[in-house]
Amino acid sequence: MNSDFTDDNGIENNLLNGDYNQIKDGTENPLRPKKLADFQGQDAIKSNLSIFIQAANDRSESLDHVFLSGPPGLGKTTLAGIIANELGAELKVTSAPAIEKPKDLAGILTGITERCVFFIDEIHRLKPAIEEMLYIAMEDYEMDWVIGQGPSARNIRIPIPQFTLIGATTKAGAVASPLYSRFGISCRMDFYRAEDIMSIIRRSAGILDISIDEDAVVQLAGCSRGTPRVANRLLRRMRDFAHVENSGIITKDIVMNGLKRLEIDAMGLERLDRQILRLIIERYDGGPVGAETLAISAGEAVESLEDFYEPYMIQQGFIKRTPRGRMVTDLAYSHLGLTPGAQRKAGGNTDENQSLLF
Repeated sequence: MNSDFTDDNGIENNLLNGDYNQIKDGTENPLRPKKLADFQGQDAIKSNLSIFIQAANDRSESLDHVFLSGPPGLGKTTLAGIIANELGAELKVTSAPAIEKPKDLAGILTGITERCVFFIDEIHRLKPAIEEMLYIAMEDYEMDWVIGQGPSARNIRIPIPQFTLIGATTKAGAVASPLYSRFGISCRMDFYRAEDIMSIIRRSAGILDISIDEDAVVQLAGCSRGTPRVANRLLRRMRDFAHVENSGIITKDIVMNGLKRLEIDAMGLERLDRQILRLIIERYDGGPVGAETLAISAGEAVESLEDFYEPYMIQQGFIKRTPRGRMVTDLAYSHLGLTPGAQRKAGGNTDENQSLLF
């Protein structure tokens, strides 16, 4: 059984991809916390935000603009909703690709209320003309607009209510420096600790009325890639297995069997992750190999390789980036049951199924 599927655009997706997907995550909203106290993990970010929010509320001011960055699925959209809720403010949500023309942004800005929270997802994809409008709006709470055409055209500035812009991105380096410099609060979200993922799984199980053993919670947390969205996605799939095979109770055995069916191992690597590691080892002798070459060999886009597959494997120590390209580590050999170098070529390989280390 394969954990992959293809969406209407022909793009392959999988359970461990942290990007939001309507098919897999349509029931995600009820699981999102509404208060900072209920938001698990990211303790330093929560602590600072609670102070900034309280200060803004005490002064009856809008919160300074907030920049959220980090891998997909870590809770950037959830955190934006929490900020709006804690401020008692209206929340307007959009994504950068949806703002195609300056008039689209103008329509949003002229409709916001005082202290409104305006959330833009994928903010690194804003067009230059949109960014330039945002500069003035963020700094002066005014909007430049041109009236008329030709010689009679004139520029006017339209005042807008004070608001808080929250920009979220998975590619902080792709955000233009002038735009980034206008955010007063910058938060970099990291992968979650296992303890925090366990707390998230317990909370989600309670909301969804799922019976789950503590051993199963530990097992699920270990293969959730430090990502709440992945943890919740896997929890729902294990609920399905438990419903059919164990009267609705998720046990450790149900989780182990379910993950094997989904081709996900105990370290949170799925089939294509292991395929990438094997390609580097078997076709390129452990590396180094360039990203484009590796992407072509794996049949994936370079962006998918760099944005989704590599970050987790690098953080876990399976791959390292060097000036000459990607290289696997001894941990990758060990996880796949392979022997490094000449010993491997002499017959040290083992079957891939041994990498499902449960």
